[in-house]
Amino acid sequence: MNYHFRQSLLAMRGNLTATLATLGTMTLTLLMLGFVVLLTQNVARTLSNLESQVEVAAFLSDNADSAALLTQVRALPQVHDVRLISKAQVLEEMTRDYPYAKDATQLTGNPFPDTLRLKVSRVSDSTVVAGVLSKLSGVQDVEYGSGYVDSTVKTLSAIRGAGYVLVGLLLIGTLLNILNAVRVAIYARRNEISVMRLLGATRGFIRMPHLIEGVLLGLLAGLIAVGLLAPAYFQLADRVRALVPVLPIITDPHAIWPVLGVLVLLGIAVGLIGSFFATGRYLRELE
Repeated sequence: MNYHFRQSLLAMRGNLTATLATLGTMTLTLLMLGFVVLLTQNVARTLSNLESQVEVAAFLSDNADSAALLTQVRALPQVHDVRLISKAQVLEEMTRDYPYAKDATQLTGNPFPDTLRLKVSRVSDSTVVAGVLSKLSGVQDVEYGSGYVDSTVKTLSAIRGAGYVLVGLLLIGTLLNILNAVRVAIYARRNEISVMRLLGATRGFIRMPHLIEGVLLGLLAGLIAVGLLAPAYFQLADRVRALVPVLPIITDPHAIWPVLGVLVLLGIAVGLIGSFFATGRYLRELE
């Protein structure tokens, strides 16, 4: 193993330009990949947080059978939670926000209706549930903020989907870069490899230094990418939280460091897989 390790270091030093080019490409790709993954995670958390806050409100008429409606709504499969808020409770809530509301009710009475407040399993269920509620006897009106909820959810879902696609493309690009870099390195040593084959060297013996080279490049690129990405992300997260405090930006190190650790492992895996396929293909061409 020491021999193969020394051979891989000698090959990297002998092809320093190609090694640096591969290292730079891998580092930039892993850096972009890590940034996109963290961005996608933040968008997913924002979307999940938004979905958990979306409520559907059904305003009941005065002669409505609240208990029967509550039972009917609970039976809907899309409904995650439902509460019956009496008109007195609604008035109390409004008084907290608008202190003069209670004084006004002394003249006109309590104008607020009993209300069913629902949480749905997915935001996309809001429209379906609102349509069912509007057809129930005793329901005067239904409100679920369709004007902004639907467009916001669609935008964030599109960003999240684009992030996943970009992550996949970056992974494929990284793998192709490794394949190309290893093929260049092997081509530079083609005479040496041909002599080794004539002397009876096995495919595993010839392939091992290139596999170690791929692992070393992947490890180094992953560590450099994490070293650049971690401080930049935490600094950017602090600034975003200061500018937009309502956004649930992920800053917990216990949530961030596993992602960065996977980035390093991914660099090693891509380097190893790329080297494996590149050497296998070239050796088949020699045979």
